[in-house]
Amino acid sequence: MIHPNTEIRFISDEVGYGVIAKELIPMGTITWVLDKFDREFTPDQYNALEPIYKNILETYAYKNNLGNLVLCWDNGRFVNHSFNANCLTTAYNFELAVRDIYPGEQLTDDYGYLNIDTPFRGIDEGTRRKIVYPDDLLKYHKSWDKKLIRAFKHISKVKQPLIGLIDEELWQIAVQIEKGEKEMESILKNYYQKG
Repeated sequence: MIHPNTEIRFISDEVGYGVIAKELIPMGTITWVLDKFDREFTPDQYNALEPIYKNILETYAYKNNLGNLVLCWDNGRFVNHSFNANCLTTAYNFELAVRDIYPGEQLTDDYGYLNIDTPFRGIDEGTRRKIVYPDDLLKYHKSWDKKLIRAFKHISKVKQPLIGLIDEELWQIAVQIEKGEKEMESILKNYYQKG
């Protein structure tokens, strides 16, 4: 489930629609949680689908560390790629704002950690990286982990509208990471190693 203080807006012909913050979303805020309505498709289930359904999954789903396609049921599927993403996924099935996200600003992910199958050229944002590759998670997990650790330091200090979707045990782990009492699991845990 995507953060409730967001909405869908048309961004451009090149990008299409995106998820926009309606109010300030501070660093450390949980911006998305894998929830009970999100649907997971195994490779066999995907292969059994008609082309129209396959196209939807290829457009809107991401691949988890099991190699299954996950389709978000809500506007979370409209979060666009950025090489300067302001949200990053964690090893705990939720995403964090890794910096303050201001009203009117897009929530973005780096698709480099979504286990894509085929490289693609992103929109030029003036970054050294111009192309998203299937193995980006192997290359960039350490820098993404650093951003996540900084974000975790705020997790209990900011309003968390999605906290009801996080079980108590997981929340306690998040707070222990915040306090430095527990080591954060690396984002690398999300990597799908093709057999």
